[in-house]
Amino acid sequence: MFLTISTTGAPERPATDLGYLLHKHPDNAQAFPTSYGTAHVVYPEASAERCTAALLLEVDAVALVRRGKGKGRGGAPDAALAQYVNDRPYAASSLLAVALSSVFSSAMKGVCRARPELPARPLPLRIEVPALPARGGAGLVRALFEPLGWTVRAEPVALDSEFPEWGDSRYVGLVLEGEQRLADALRHLYVLLPVLDDAKHYWVSSDEVDKLLRAGEGWLPDHPEQKLITSRYLARRWSLTRQATERLELVRLAETDDSAVEEIDNAVEEPVDESAEGSADSSAEESGATEAAGVAGSAEEQAVPLAVRRREAIVDALRAAGAARVLDLGCGQGQLVQALLKDTRFTEIVGVDVSMRALTVASRRLKLDRMGERQAGRVRLVQGSLAYTDKRLKGYDVAVLSEVVEHLDLPRLPALEYAVFGSARPGTVIVTTPNVEYNVRWETLPAGHVRHSDHRFEWTRAEFRTWAGTVAERHGYAVEFAPVGPDDPEVGPPTQMAVFKVLTEKPEKPEKPENASGEKKEEKAA
Repeated sequence: MFLTISTTGAPERPATDLGYLLHKHPDNAQAFPTSYGTAHVVYPEASAERCTAALLLEVDAVALVRRGKGKGRGGAPDAALAQYVNDRPYAASSLLAVALSSVFSSAMKGVCRARPELPARPLPLRIEVPALPARGGAGLVRALFEPLGWTVRAEPVALDSEFPEWGDSRYVGLVLEGEQRLADALRHLYVLLPVLDDAKHYWVSSDEVDKLLRAGEGWLPDHPEQKLITSRYLARRWSLTRQATERLELVRLAETDDSAVEEIDNAVEEPVDESAEGSADSSAEESGATEAAGVAGSAEEQAVPLAVRRREAIVDALRAAGAARVLDLGCGQGQLVQALLKDTRFTEIVGVDVSMRALTVASRRLKLDRMGERQAGRVRLVQGSLAYTDKRLKGYDVAVLSEVVEHLDLPRLPALEYAVFGSARPGTVIVTTPNVEYNVRWETLPAGHVRHSDHRFEWTRAEFRTWAGTVAERHGYAVEFAPVGPDDPEVGPPTQMAVFKVLTEKPEKPEKPENASGEKKEEKAA
């Protein structure tokens, strides 16, 4: 399996800048082990005028079958043999896409520490894939790549050159040429290679939706073949395809219509039944759920969305803490950051999120490109993972984790706990999370379901207090709790909030969580 990336240059802009972007030195031949073989990176040519990087993927057919945990065993003899004798070692597929994201991960993210200005610069690129499965033919290849600005040459490969009457195979030799940023080019390949093959070598789960949206940021929402791309990338799984399509439509609207951004900002996080065949009832509002529950309160109070009440409660807690420098960890599309900018007492506001798509929407919501110099000096949006320690997050008055912890798998919570309370260690930490006991007040939410498809868990009030108390004791904080939203006498409020305040004396240094390999070591920012 083979792919080459070439570019041309001049003395003032040498083509060998490609080595900086790929984080692979042209003078070195490098090999990277994978779970299904070995990926090699070499440079057949490297000069100021022309530079070519080649990715050669050696697929171990036996390892691939073992990784598949025996799929296909027990069938016909020819089916068992097909596990080992197939086109996977030779034709570009999801195997090559995964190798691209692994070997060239920094390049795909648009990161180049040695030359930070390079990722934003379009390059004259030429990409060649000698054998590409194309279920849909050369016409589909052009339909996928040409809208992205590529000049496409897709030449069908004959079944057998000695017997031309047999016709063409389903494979094409692909050549792409165009002025593109390297990160964009790699993301195009990452998504479209498995789409053209119309198959994946691994089980497609819900996290593939996030991968698709990250790699498709900036081009997939408006692609004319978006439906086909989404369906094939997600292995034609209807529920995942629907979820991706809905999220892409929100992104498209947010990019073209400021009123859509405001609509998303004011939207209520509504329970969704992912197992239902039809779409969930999205017309009900949280105020309606409150009325159905028979919670006391005026009509005006009940009309206020829970998302708005939550932000108001957080802002009140920030004011009570006397905060000036605030971290919004997991800031999403910037709703809280936008609210904080309206109060001049908050002199520095930093929004952190792992999703570049969310940060892009946040930047557009805040109108950072049109913001005055003084106002722009108060706010900063940063990409980062809360599962890793990050020196940039130290020294702040308050950190806010609003509706964040429930989106992490429970085994990852200790890493977040240490990164925020142990390493960053702000004076105050505010945490909000859903109260699962309140879910019975939503008639549209089936019993046992969480409010959002991405929630890994939802805590009862007792579970939340136990977790918060343990964290506070371990890291030297005192903690107080407050309800957010109507406080039902039987099941409590829809949202629960904990406010942690650091004690004067710091406890013994907490033990760092174990990493995936079981070794205890400092986790650095991604």
